[in-house]
Amino acid sequence: MSAEKTQALVLGASGGLAQALIAQFLADQRIDRVIAVSSKPAPDSLQTGDELLWMQTEYTEPAMVQVVEALKDFSGSISRVCICHGLLHADNLWPEKRLEDIKPEALHEVFQANAVVPTLWLKLLHKVLKGKQPAIVATLSARVGSISDNRLGGWYAYRSSKSALNMLLQNMAIEYARRVKNVKLIAFHPGTTDTALSKPFQAAVPEGKLFTPEFVAERLSAIMDSAAVDGQLSYLDWDNKVIPY
Repeated sequence: MSAEKTQALVLGASGGLAQALIAQFLADQRIDRVIAVSSKPAPDSLQTGDELLWMQTEYTEPAMVQVVEALKDFSGSISRVCICHGLLHADNLWPEKRLEDIKPEALHEVFQANAVVPTLWLKLLHKVLKGKQPAIVATLSARVGSISDNRLGGWYAYRSSKSALNMLLQNMAIEYARRVKNVKLIAFHPGTTDTALSKPFQAAVPEGKLFTPEFVAERLSAIMDSAAVDGQLSYLDWDNKVIPY
């Protein structure tokens, strides 16, 4: 990372892991400011100001365009981007266990959150990220998005949305390598993290494999610190190990 102070950008900032990443970046003396973007207002536990800029938006493309317009003041100085959007379950949907559970509405909703919104951010951000400053961009993927690693089936919407995300990120990496050469893209599997997303499924997690958001944020920050800007997409887990597509 450059010796000059830079900005960190956290998108989808209201989740548990995103909050831990914000804290991680705020504690990093090399980062001058953290910019958090969320559909929700800043939690009371966070003090916004010069060091933390909180932007509230809807996740429609016109609204996201306005966010990126506001980020132009930071063009060329953003060194870290974490795209933290993710949806596994909600009041109106649940991971599918069998064919009969598949619903078109759930597929659309999960794909929108897990694949479409991150892709739109990368579509819009390239002009803000472009410059001499190396920028490492990590997007939350998942090991269950690996086609070759799928031995259990089920979870149709979530698995396939993460697989689609990985392909979209690979496409982005190829085009970014031509047009935004200072950017490195990472598809990141955080492991099972103690957040609202994993809460209903934690009873089945082996001992020692349920991670705190703070631990995962620290691991991701270290991975981003060591990442080389090589024009390639890296699909990595929390232990910096490569996951097969």
